[in-house]
Amino acid sequence: MAELELGQHCGVAGCRQLDFLPFVCDGCSGVFCLQHRSRDAHGCSEVNIRNNSVKPDQHKSYPCSYEGCNGKELLPVLCPYCGKHFCLRHRHQSDHECEKLDTPKPRMAATQQLVKDIIGKYNSKKSEEAKSKKRKGAKNSETAAKVALMKLKMHACGDKSLPETERIYFQVFLPKGSKEKSKPMFFCSKWSIGKVVDFAASLASLKNENNKSTAQKLRLCHTASGEALPFEHTLETWLSDKDYPLYNGGNIILEYLDNDVLFIEGTESYLS
Repeated sequence: MAELELGQHCGVAGCRQLDFLPFVCDGCSGVFCLQHRSRDAHGCSEVNIRNNSVKPDQHKSYPCSYEGCNGKELLPVLCPYCGKHFCLRHRHQSDHECEKLDTPKPRMAATQQLVKDIIGKYNSKKSEEAKSKKRKGAKNSETAAKVALMKLKMHACGDKSLPETERIYFQVFLPKGSKEKSKPMFFCSKWSIGKVVDFAASLASLKNENNKSTAQKLRLCHTASGEALPFEHTLETWLSDKDYPLYNGGNIILEYLDNDVLFIEGTESYLS
């Protein structure tokens, strides 16, 4: 399937990073990534002209279009889908409830078939043992998560400005080969899975090249099914999933996967 042409490349010659929500400089009108959005960072050609011709009280600001937000940015942060200005906090589609946001599609039949193919690799004895263990694990997962939640709340790191009612805590198991095996974190229940991955990668200092089409993607995976959760789904969607729900206080796995890989096998090896 052909990849969608979304976003634009940073205008800095030595960078050229593909950014899905690029910044437009109000000085030189160039397009830049988050790192090079300031005039000093990209060596803006118009900065001297602007400094000489614009008085300090005449600098233009861009108010956030999200209802109830009073945030402003000195540089335009445009949503490429609805074309409106937003602050950094509401730049993602899910954060400003974008009118052009596609509703999450049901998991495809091909994905369900892939699950059956993976299970079919095992002989009947191992399959029965796995089913028995899964039934027992599903019964105990919610109880175990409630017990672990109190401990996680004391040690987890995250955005301290989030309301307590929106915080969801996980023991995040990091990619194999990482310096740390796992790290307690908390996220906002309203965040998209893509934003959760970006935030977790930042907290754990992990390489994150999810904006590069040819690179391995850092994915958030379910510890029970091994499924890589779709980036566009929200965290609260999976908290209410009927088949394999996530639990507040439970475990979750971060791992690097190729673009065509939708599952990880041997999730027990991360937890043991």
